[in-house]
Amino acid sequence: MAVHFHEEDLPEDVFAPGAAIAVDTETMGLITPRDRLCLVQLSDGSGDEHLVRFGPRSNYAAPNLRMVLADPERLKLYHYARFDLAAIRFYLGVTAGPVYCTKTASRLVRTYTDRHGLKDLARELVGAEISKQQQSSDWGGPDISDAQRDYAASDVRYLHAMKVELDRRLEREGRTELAQACFDFLPWRAELDLAGWPDTDIFAHI
Repeated sequence: MAVHFHEEDLPEDVFAPGAAIAVDTETMGLITPRDRLCLVQLSDGSGDEHLVRFGPRSNYAAPNLRMVLADPERLKLYHYARFDLAAIRFYLGVTAGPVYCTKTASRLVRTYTDRHGLKDLARELVGAEISKQQQSSDWGGPDISDAQRDYAASDVRYLHAMKVELDRRLEREGRTELAQACFDFLPWRAELDLAGWPDTDIFAHI
C-alpha cells in the first residue's frame, strides 16, 4: 500500500479502464466559490491512493484527472458526495459521476444512529480507525505534511469495502432502488448549491 503524490494532474493510465474510483477533496474551507480546491484524492481499491495537489494560481487544466472524473463508465465513490461534486464541478469543470455516496447510503440503512461520519462508518462497517486530526489543517500551504497526506489518503482508502457492506444492507432493507435515485440526484443537488440554493429545500411546502 502506497500513497502517490502528484502536482496539478494525474499521470496517464493510473487506473484500469472502468474501475470504480473512490474520490475525495480538500479545500480551503466550506464555501466552494470562495475556498479553492487544493487536493483531490483517488483510489481504485487496490491498496494505493493518489493525491493530486493544486497550487494557489492553478488553472485546474488537469486533463488526465478530468478524464477519469468525467468518465461515464466509471463509478465514483464518495463520502458526502454533495460537497465534493460541487468543488469538482466549480474548479475542474466536470460532473464527476455516476455517483455512489456512502453517507447517503448510511442515512438510508443505519437509521438506528445519527452518526454518519466517515470515521464512524469505517469503524462499524470495516473495523478501520481513521484519525480526523488533520481535517481542519491548512491544505493551501506550500508543503503538505506526511500527516496530511496520510489523512487525505485515508478518506478514500476504505470506501470500496464500505460500499460492499452498505449494498448488502440496502438490499436487505429493500432500499437499493431508493438509494440509486438519491445517488442519481446528487450531481443536481450540487448544481443547486452552486446556483445559490445551498440551504433551501426547494421541495418544501413553505
